[in-house]
Amino acid sequence: MPNPKKIFDDASHASGSVFSVFSGIKEEIAAIVKGRVDEVLSTLQLVRRDEFEIVTEIASRTRAAQEKLEEHVKKLEEKITELEKKANI
Repeated sequence: MPNPKKIFDDASHASGSVFSVFSGIKEEIAAIVKGRVDEVLSTLQLVRRDEFEIVTEIASRTRAAQEKLEEHVKKLEEKITELEKKANI
């Protein structure tokens, strides 16, 4: 009769090999799925979240700068109006 310890060692080694194979398969499937998702996203012309957030931040900064410039123009127009009133006196 075979040694039970050897049987368990062989079974343990075999199960370790099976888990290793499944891990490799899992990584390969994940790479394939990621590639397909990237392909679909590029086909649909969608943007990634990080790209969207960057553009949103740029738009926000641009809007703030625009508002600041609008306020500056408004003050300059008021000064011009004052100077025109003084010149007509």
